[in-house]
Parts: sequence; structure tokens; C-alpha cells
Amino acid sequence: MIGIMFGASASRRAGQAVRECRDLVEGAVGSRGTVDPRALRDVAIVRYDALHEMSGQLSFSLALLNSTGDGVVLSSINGRAETRTYAKPVVGGRGDQELSPEEAEAVHSARLGTGLSSVIPGPAGRRDRASRRAAATA
Repeated sequence: MIGIMFGASASRRAGQAVRECRDLVEGAVGSRGTVDPRALRDVAIVRYDALHEMSGQLSFSLALLNSTGDGVVLSSINGRAETRTYAKPVVGGRGDQELSPEEAEAVHSARLGTGLSSVIPGPAGRRDRASRRAAATA
């Protein structure tokens, strides 16, 4: 008799565990099968040469946004002697503070979903070290 009671109890617990797992898989728990609008989903990075002393697109702006366009844009400006990092809030796809052109491009690319990386070429007429070396040895 005791064995039957333990068996029935274990069967009920196992059935409940199976139902909970099924509900999780089907999305019936938490967000009810929808995407949380607060979750990060739009990401873009723009690499560029911020300073004339550096080349190789070591500076970048990274936009991390949710489905409503809220989030943050992080920028890292890399120079020979120092690196500066900035974070600016974004609300509805627009910066609370004025965004640099590179930051605005990162936010725009993230909102469009056009990919994770784009590179802004250096100023016209300026060549990187490798091309200057190649021209000097030619």
C-alpha cells in the first residue's frame, strides 16, 4: 500500500514537471510567447579613424538598442597616448545628448538591422601607413 502511494505521488510530480517544461517550451510562462520589448535586439558597430595620428579603424561606436529604440551608444576614441570611452543614452532611436556622426550612424544601422560592422574610410587624400610604405618601396 505504501509503495502504491509513493508511486502515485511520484507520478503526479513527474506529470507536473512535464507540464511546466512544455509550458516553457511553448512560451506560456513569462512573456507568453512574445519577445520582451526591453530586451536588446538591435546591435551595430561602426569602426573609424577618429584621430589623424592613428590608422586602422581602432576607434568605434557601438549601438545597443531594444525594439523601441531605447538603449545606449558606446564610443571608444583611440589615440597613441590614451583611449577615451563615452556612453550616451538613446531614447526612441535618438540620443539624449548630441550624437557624433559615427554614433548616429551606429544607431541608424542598429535600427535598420543592417549588420554588426561597418567601416568609415579615413579622410580623402590620407593614406594609411601600409600604403605609404608600399608607395615608398615601389
